Amino acid sequence: MLVVALALATAACSDSTPAGTTSSAATGAEPTTTSDPPRTTTSTAQPPPTAATTTVAPPGTTTSPIFPAADLQVRLEEVVQVDQPVLVVSFPEDPRLLVVDKPGRIWVVEAGEREVVLDIRDLVTSGGERGLLGLAFHPDFASNRLFYVNYTDRSGDTIIAEYLMGDGDTADAGTGRVVLRVRQPATNHNGGMIAFGEDGLLYIGMGDGGGANNQYRTARNPNRLNGAMLRIVVGPEAPEPYGVPADNPYVEKEEGRDEVWAIGLRNPWRFTIDGERLYVADVGQGRIEEISVVSTSDPGPDFGWSVMEGDECFRSSDCDASEFVAPVFTYGHGQGCSISGGVVYRGSELPEISGHYFFADYCSGWVRSIALDESGALVQELEWPDLELRLPTGFGTDAAGEMYIASQAGPVYKVVRDEDG
Repeated sequence: MLVVALALATAACSDSTPAGTTSSAATGAEPTTTSDPPRTTTSTAQPPPTAATTTVAPPGTTTSPIFPAADLQVRLEEVVQVDQPVLVVSFPEDPRLLVVDKPGRIWVVEAGEREVVLDIRDLVTSGGERGLLGLAFHPDFASNRLFYVNYTDRSGDTIIAEYLMGDGDTADAGTGRVVLRVRQPATNHNGGMIAFGEDGLLYIGMGDGGGANNQYRTARNPNRLNGAMLRIVVGPEAPEPYGVPADNPYVEKEEGRDEVWAIGLRNPWRFTIDGERLYVADVGQGRIEEISVVSTSDPGPDFGWSVMEGDECFRSSDCDASEFVAPVFTYGHGQGCSISGGVVYRGSELPEISGHYFFADYCSGWVRSIALDESGALVQELEWPDLELRLPTGFGTDAAGEMYIASQAGPVYKVVRDEDG
């Protein structure tokens, strides 16, 4: 049975390829300093409220303002089991699913059967927040057969690598090319998500380097790749090892890495791009989990960590929140402990929830969704008790836009209408 909680919020305004590019190549006891790879530029207390009080209003996105979902009943339908699934994606224009398995394999799933697409277990350090964490297909995959992965290597660093899909929809690990390496000073807060925007650019979510309390002071430091959302140009036409869009906020500035598109993130384990809207589910520290929404056409947002945790001051009782992106939704650790985002539903089988952004809590196992109107204001929050599951790690959609949820316990489920409910 669907439980509905209506949450109204006030709105606060915070694809084409850029004109040019330049080329650029658990709390633990870890070192307290770290450095990123050198730039290779060749040119220039609990619980807080469940609903946020402000929202960002990215322009140019259409979302239905009314969501007739109150009477919808859904259920989970298991489609496959793997070891530790963390993400579900689909081949472009292809009904088959791909499941990212944290120990280092990607599986293709059809009619409940699975086959290995890529096996890089010998390259991957897996355990805790490390592993094979992300997968994205190049926008021109149909012609160039390129895809990209995000994994933790044997040194514990984040690797973004490019692979070539061969005949039979399998990829030889030997085709891999490291695009970007980011040093990780601790074992946690690796981020892990990668995705292409409608602008054709690759977005990379990076955690703050781990430990606790932003101890490496990376999150609002544009000279570091940790604690940031990166945006780069990849593919056959890109410079080696990658390019950077000319409108990235720190290109040709004395301060800041060219790759950095946004700062102030703690651990954006999962984000999703819906049109021009970028939904970022950032894992909180000890009190607050948050969802923020910005526009991909507006480079340079600052999400506020570690001045802010969610919508509250973190380092002091008095801070100026006005200079940061305000989350559209928060919840406290009385309700969960670690947010697992998240996709916007755009399928046809459940039109009642078209436009809803779904997310879960890894510890509590509940699943919720929120809906924004065209201005970006939060207009609805829904709880989905029939979708509760153990250890939800990530969501995904198939080529038709239907939604799936992965459990670290092994199953991958499709969200379907409950005709008997």
